Amino acid sequence: MLPLPLPSHIHYELLLQLLERQTITATDQNPNLRQQTQQLIVTLRKAQAQQKHIESICNQTNYPIEYRWSLNPAPNNNNPDEFSSPHS
Repeated sequence: MLPLPLPSHIHYELLLQLLERQTITATDQNPNLRQQTQQLIVTLRKAQAQQKHIESICNQTNYPIEYRWSLNPAPNNNNPDEFSSPHS
């Protein structure tokens, strides 16, 4: 069974910290932007909670999870040349 690729938790945390610490304070003069930023924060928190729910289901059913840092697949440790440049 192939593992389920999911975003690493740090992706949510970095976005939320940026929005809560910097973006929201930059919207003090524009209530519409502030409201939209707050909605974005809520949406990201919902996405994070939904992912945790998916992880819980996977854990209960012994379905493997692979946390991803990017869209690129994890390198295959059995083939060290898999991601090397063809010109190296």
